[in-house]
Amino acid sequence: MQFTIRTICLFVIASIAVLWGLREAEGLLAPVLSAFILGIVLTPVSELWDRLRFPAALGAFLTVSLALTLILVLAFFIEPYVSQAIRQLPIIQAELREALVEIRRMLQGLEKISEDVAAAIEPEDSGGESESSDEGGMGIPTLYDALFYAPRFIAQFLIFAGTLYFFLLTRNQTYHWLSANVAALGKKDLGKAAKQVSRYVLTISAINLGFGSIVAVAMHLIGMPSPILWGLLACVLNFVLYLGPLFLATTLTITGIVVFDGALSFAPVFLYVALNATEAQFVTPTLVGRSLAVNPLLVFLSLAFWLWLWGPIGGIIAIPLLIWVMTVMKGMSDYAISEGTPGKA
Repeated sequence: MQFTIRTICLFVIASIAVLWGLREAEGLLAPVLSAFILGIVLTPVSELWDRLRFPAALGAFLTVSLALTLILVLAFFIEPYVSQAIRQLPIIQAELREALVEIRRMLQGLEKISEDVAAAIEPEDSGGESESSDEGGMGIPTLYDALFYAPRFIAQFLIFAGTLYFFLLTRNQTYHWLSANVAALGKKDLGKAAKQVSRYVLTISAINLGFGSIVAVAMHLIGMPSPILWGLLACVLNFVLYLGPLFLATTLTITGIVVFDGALSFAPVFLYVALNATEAQFVTPTLVGRSLAVNPLLVFLSLAFWLWLWGPIGGIIAIPLLIWVMTVMKGMSDYAISEGTPGKA
């Protein structure tokens, strides 16, 4: 009994130490782990260079160049819409304040609630509308902010790019070393896990791209401002299962109330929820298949843990990492069963 309690205490202490280390080393570990996940996703591209008999260094360089080019193109494409959304935040806030004032007038009998709402919405000591806009709105990052965060961003980007390149360069040697030193970990299992993750991410990316395009068209048809921005948000947030769509549905509900009047206020969120339900119930299961089906509880807990640990980056890598770990563990479990079966080596 004493040994069991000691073991539990050591496990708890070790777990806390690991969590603390992961949290404190986010600047180093987040880009490294992201590079490993992206390298696994790019397995088909690496195998293509191998089949074409390209030198390993050239193949890794071409793969990294293609990946970074795609990331930069997406960043430049998204940036105008993000800037537009930031500029529109004060306008949306002002319209939301007016809507809440109207609600306050309708609830004249609940003076205490009205005062609380007014205190929460209106900044203290506001001398006028311009002052309120300046304090309540979200300002665009200044040049000082950019210079302050630039060194950290560049360092993390270099860590990410370097890790991705060297992982792609030594991918086969890494798998061989792991399979040679961990008896239950076969090279075929590692290759299978990489293909499973790659298949999942590429399929989900195609689905989310199509889903975002349909959402943008739907928002345009009902007259929603910035339909392309809503399509981009739908595409990106759909990678964060459950929590991403919930966040966007809430945002669309608030924005719909601000932009439209009457029943039309709920048209944006209704369309989005209907499209998301169709995608989640029919499109994704059909294209992804049962072989990549994961327990929803594990998906939710993995998302919650990694989002708490590393924020948006954690939310992006949570599901691919979960699939990779589960595939590798299944291979190790099959190995253990075969080793325990009489007559098998």
